[in-house]
Parts: sequence; structure tokens; C-alpha cells
Amino acid sequence: MSPKLTVAHHVIAFNKNLSYSGKLPANFRVLNPFSDNPETMEVMKKFYSKYYNDSKKRKFILGINPGRHGAGVTGIPFTDTKRLQSVCNIEMKSVATHEVSSVFVYDMIEHFGGVNSFYKTFYINSAFPLAIVKKTKGGVWLNANYYDDQLLFENVKEFMIESLQKQISLGLDTSEVFIWGKKNADFIERLNTEKKLFQKLTVLEHPRFIQQYKSREKQAYIDKYLRAFGQ
Repeated sequence: MSPKLTVAHHVIAFNKNLSYSGKLPANFRVLNPFSDNPETMEVMKKFYSKYYNDSKKRKFILGINPGRHGAGVTGIPFTDTKRLQSVCNIEMKSVATHEVSSVFVYDMIEHFGGVNSFYKTFYINSAFPLAIVKKTKGGVWLNANYYDDQLLFENVKEFMIESLQKQISLGLDTSEVFIWGKKNADFIERLNTEKKLFQKLTVLEHPRFIQQYKSREKQAYIDKYLRAFGQ
């Protein structure tokens, strides 16, 4: 990493250049928030310039792929427009979203010590860094995961590996990666066996699963996250 350029510069450049032009199975689409909404690019720049304006090595957290109401809109992983404004003080005027995962993540971040401490320590992205949607029989487009269909995974696998390698080159700590979602971890483990990207994989339940199905045990999961993060 050039000493003249911050982590923010490199992340912004990575996001600007994100583009998937590979094959996809029938009824699947990839959404790129940075090309779909001009404000997303501006909001993303403000976020990384605010929290990543240094050259500090960070720990890597990996989700699955962006949701339509979180990073699929804001361009910032696990961050909907509500949390973007109320916690990060960055307004998005063109759209308003509520994303279930974002609720848990920002509650956890508060317990960690707040956004400044958290983002100084961690960099979050997804195994597949763009949103994926699938068309239902009724013609409705819904969120999809890169591992929902074996052919889909085979189609996007090389793009995933290249994206991970590019992000690692930002100067991330590869001694341990934190993976959100157990099925996600199974697939990342396969990629890691092949490409030796990370030394250790630490698996945590996905924020959406916790918020949606285990909300009564939410504090126990927050505590589990914090222990894994060495808090």
C-alpha cells in the first residue's frame, strides 16, 4: 500500500471498479448499487473517508452478499439508511431503507465501543461484494445468496476469489477472518483451502439470523461476538 494513500482511498477505488459481467443462471441478477444510484457512490465515499482515513491494518469480517435494503442501497456493508444517518451522521436523500441485519450489527458496534473504535479495528465486506436477486415464479425479485444455487456459485466463484484477493491487498490482517453465517463459512472454507487466503476462520452466526430468529437471546450473541473479537 502506498504510504501516501489511506485505506479509504483504496476501498473507494475498489468499490468504484466493482463490476460483474460473468455468466448467471436463469432468473438471477446482480445489482451494483454504485452504478444504479449516483448518491450511493457519494455516500460510500463520505463513510470511508470518515472512518478509514488512515493506513492502519484492520481485521476482516465477511458477510454473504449485500442485501437489497442494506449495502445494496448504501454501498456500506450491513448499513441501512437509518443507521447511516442516526449513527454515522451521513444522510442519504434519494431512498430510505430498513435492513434487519443492520439493527443487530449496530447494536453490537455500540457495545464494542462505538463506530469510531469498531471501524478503526475492522473492515467489513461480503464474500460476493454485489447484491444478488432471484426472480420468483410470480415475477417478484427477492434477495438471493451466492450459495443458493450450485451453478450460481460456480459462475461467481472466480470473481469472489479475485475480489477477496484485491481486498486483502488493501492491507488487511489475514491471520484471522471472521465469517458471518455458517453456510457462508462452508463455502469460504472451500475457497480458502484452494487459495490459502486466511490462516484462521472464525465463524459467527449471521446478524440476520440472530435478529430475526434469536432476538430474545440477542445480548448473548453480542457477547459471543465481542469475545471472538477479543473484547
